[in-house]
Amino acid sequence: MTPEELAAQIPDGALLGLPPDYSMPSMAVVRSLILLKKRNLRLLGVPVLGLSADLLIGAGCVSEIETSAVSLDEAGLAPRFTEAVEKGEISVRDATCPAIHTGLQAAEKGVPFMPLRGILGSDLVSLRPEWKVGQNPFAEKQDSILMVPAISPDIALFHARWADDAGNVWVGRRRELATLAHASKRCFATYEEKRPGNMLDDELLAPGVITSAYVTAVAPAARGAWPLGVAGLYGIDDEHLARYARAAKTREGFQRYLDEFVCTPRKSSSPASSPA
Repeated sequence: MTPEELAAQIPDGALLGLPPDYSMPSMAVVRSLILLKKRNLRLLGVPVLGLSADLLIGAGCVSEIETSAVSLDEAGLAPRFTEAVEKGEISVRDATCPAIHTGLQAAEKGVPFMPLRGILGSDLVSLRPEWKVGQNPFAEKQDSILMVPAISPDIALFHARWADDAGNVWVGRRRELATLAHASKRCFATYEEKRPGNMLDDELLAPGVITSAYVTAVAPAARGAWPLGVAGLYGIDDEHLARYARAAKTREGFQRYLDEFVCTPRKSSSPASSPA
C-alpha cells in the first residue's frame, strides 16, 4: 500500500494511537490525513503527543485528545494545540504516562482494567470518573488502589525502520509501539526499508519485531518520519522544527506552512540538505 491508501482507511472519528516525536510517528500518513480532510479524530498520546498532533489539530482534523503532554520539545510549546485548547476547539482528557501505558497493557492482555497506585492523591483522579478507586483485595488493612480501564485504540499508527516479506515490522527498543499495536483493533505502519525473508528468524532482530499477527497493513515511505528522526538513519531536523514553531504561532503562518510542506508534494519530505 501507499501512505495515502493507509490514511484513506482511517475513518472520521477514529481513536488514533500516536507515539511521541522521539518514537517514530508516521509523518507521511499524518500529512495524507490532512490532505484528505479527515475530521473529528480522537488522538491518544502514547504517552505524549508532539508535531503530528499539532499539525492535525491546526488543520481541523481533531476533536479530542487524551495524553499526558503536548509539546515540540526543544522547539517549545505546540502552538496550534495551545490555541485550540484556549478557544475550546478541542476537548482534552488529562492523563499521565503510567495511566496511558496501564490502560494499553490492560487491552493488550484482554482484561477490562489494570491497577495503578501512583496517581492516588492527585486532583487528576477526580477529573476522570471512569478511573475507579477501590480496596486492594489482597491487603488485610485498608489499602486503596486505582483501577484504570483498558484503552483499545481503533488504529495504531507509527513509522518503522524495516518491514519484511512476512509482514513483520521492526521497531527496535521502542517497545511502547508493540504495546500500542497489541492493544489496538488495527495497526498501520509505514517503513523505511524492506528486508527479505522473516526477521523473526534472526536472533538479533527478533526482539525488536512486531509480528504480522498485529500488523494490519504497511506502506513504504522513505524518510517517512521527517522532520522527525529514525535512529541510525537520520536525526530530528531541529532547524525545520524551529521554523514550524515560529510559523505556527499564528493561523496565517500555519496555513503558509501547510501550503509549502504538506500541500506541495515535492516538499512533503525532507530536503536533500537536511542533516542525517
